[in-house]
Amino acid sequence: MTATTPKPGLTGDFHTDSTALTRFLGDLAGRSTGEPAHGPLRTAARLARRRFLERHADRLYEELTDGRRAFHRLDDLAGAAADAVPGLVPTKAELEVERCRSQREKLGLEIDHGIFFHALLGSELSGRHLLDAMRRPTERALAALSGFRATGRADFGVVTVERRGDVGEVTVANTAFLNAEDDLLVAALEAAVDLVLLDDSVRVGVMRGGPMTHPRYARRRVFGAGINLTRLYEGRISLIDFFLTRELGYIHKILRGLSVPDDGRDWWPEPVEKPWVAAVDSFAIGGGAQILLVFDRVICAEGAYLTLPALREGIIPGVANLRLPRTGGNRLSRQMIFADRRIEADSPEGRLLCDEVVPEERMETAVAEAAATLAAPAVLGNRRVLHAHEEPEDELRRYMAAYAIEQSRRLHSPDLVENLERTWISRNR
Repeated sequence: MTATTPKPGLTGDFHTDSTALTRFLGDLAGRSTGEPAHGPLRTAARLARRRFLERHADRLYEELTDGRRAFHRLDDLAGAAADAVPGLVPTKAELEVERCRSQREKLGLEIDHGIFFHALLGSELSGRHLLDAMRRPTERALAALSGFRATGRADFGVVTVERRGDVGEVTVANTAFLNAEDDLLVAALEAAVDLVLLDDSVRVGVMRGGPMTHPRYARRRVFGAGINLTRLYEGRISLIDFFLTRELGYIHKILRGLSVPDDGRDWWPEPVEKPWVAAVDSFAIGGGAQILLVFDRVICAEGAYLTLPALREGIIPGVANLRLPRTGGNRLSRQMIFADRRIEADSPEGRLLCDEVVPEERMETAVAEAAATLAAPAVLGNRRVLHAHEEPEDELRRYMAAYAIEQSRRLHSPDLVENLERTWISRNR
């Protein structure tokens, strides 16, 4: 910030400060046209947003959610905030323009989302309500539920769900990208997970990668290849729709199930929860390895391996930084996160992350046996108490508050852009 840059006069009154912030940001916006993502005027604007939210995050959240009676998802909440306090976060129209830019050309507008969600998630009052809102079923899943109950199958394009007896099997089939995740795949996975949780005849969920069409892996199953670097290079990976929704949506639902309203009809409302099995064929890279940490049973085929190349890519590997030390220990966690150490499933380190390693031809049987074990009625109560001790929801909330800021800054860091450029060039030679 330069010496001549003014500061908004914040008084502590919500409405007065909202007006002052909007006026201040409008003035800076007119002066910062053409300024890069980390220019001094944009920095001044971000500091003003931070100071406003430090004072008024809970009051703003009350305004946006009708006194916490409404349960808005992240994207709707951000859109409402853009209307309520103009300039606080980018409008949907501004985001559409930004989304058309490559990652190198972006103005860093999503950093404002990082500031916004850091404040909301950092508040015990607002953050808990927001986590609860993100565990409600998606409209896409509710629209597909009657058909799934009738036929036992739903197709979301890159993800399918099939009911087999009392098992709901989610198959990831983003074959064009070896099951690498992007905004569209995250949305489809959440709808699929919702269906498994909502169907009363399903007792256990299973997630597995489908057979690939890539020449190197033709007809072989792949669990996941991490983030879709092509889409990230193109600027089509969103902080909200990918990084934040992924963690607070389908992954959190696998861990804790769907939240239900406490309407007084039950003396202790229970979440709509199921145990889950992950079946890893070939490999689980990046995000594929991250999500294994929330499954109740992980079955790997012989020869499968796991890696977390996020540091090499320039991003933070989701909630792995919170969960991996608990599972693999501090030293292994640092080797995987900081040094991209490859972990063979059938190794002493791999056995910390996988429950069972079987020959490829035994995968179907091993998964079925694991699902049958987890269908025992007492599993749900045990996993609920286990999760409450291992990872209290407030611990996840505080982690996600820090993650919102750090990941938003990583997305617009020069080294990440350079990494993407090198990867793009090497792939297209």
